[in-house]
Amino acid sequence: MRELSRITPEERALRDGAPLDRTLYATGHGFAVEAAKLLRQGQLITIRPHTRFVAFPRHSHDYVEIMYMCTGQTTHLIGGTPVHLHAGELLFLNQRASHAIQRADAGDVAVNFIVLPQFFDFAFSVIGTSNLLGRFLLGTLQSGGAEISHLVCHTAGLLPVQNLVESMVWSLLQNEPGARRANQLRMALLLLDLLDHPDCIEIPPEPGQGSPLVLAALREIEDDCRGASLTRVAQTYHVSLPYVSALVRQATGSTFKELLQQKRLDRAQRLLRTTALPVQAVAEAVGYETTSYFYSLYKKQFGITPKEYRARLCNHDK
Repeated sequence: MRELSRITPEERALRDGAPLDRTLYATGHGFAVEAAKLLRQGQLITIRPHTRFVAFPRHSHDYVEIMYMCTGQTTHLIGGTPVHLHAGELLFLNQRASHAIQRADAGDVAVNFIVLPQFFDFAFSVIGTSNLLGRFLLGTLQSGGAEISHLVCHTAGLLPVQNLVESMVWSLLQNEPGARRANQLRMALLLLDLLDHPDCIEIPPEPGQGSPLVLAALREIEDDCRGASLTRVAQTYHVSLPYVSALVRQATGSTFKELLQQKRLDRAQRLLRTTALPVQAVAEAVGYETTSYFYSLYKKQFGITPKEYRARLCNHDK
């Protein structure tokens, strides 16, 4: 905190009334902050304390930005909506995000992570394909997709998340050699922790966007793949079923039924691998009352029957 709280020469000049020097962040006429201005060649991630004593004008950036609020608070204007970030909370912004930040004072200490999209490749491999919620959120942030421009994570009470963030901050401040892989692992663990606490993830509504509805539909599948219902999501949000169904397909490229089936089959495969439940019990556990139908879907998805999958596992163990 002593290092992060230190007033930099740039901040000293701003505190004394100097204007923000945009050339430190961007070239050209528009204010698009460039990774090349902040990252050394070959770096995929770095950090810098948020610049205080000035209202930071509206800007975009060509990287993923993650702000961690250490002490105090900052107020961001994203799409005209104020977002208040308090101590212990995280703000994720993808390359599509455009925001302005109100003036921060000496006690408002925040860290900006500047992250190139490819840094998240390892996190993708850890989260895997069966976690629909994680794949959707991480994929949208990484690709700069239109569905989600930013996420607010209310993590002030989640000590494991804070420990992981602060471990990355320490590692990057100390410029530890060979730390890239360790920080990619920390980032993956951070995202997994966030997905274990989906209620802390807030997607502020944006004009013309259905992100909260899509997120609710994916949470429905993740929380209860056996009894998941898109109708329940539509009723909760007071929208029509065709409307939310179209949003899910537009955002993910798949229908709700296809996503639910994928999640059920992935969970069934895990049960076949990790338990001794009969196939019929596995089918019922993931939401299929007819074993023959489950067999048909499973073989179509994986190319073998559930019994053949278990037989292969037994042969492998021998």
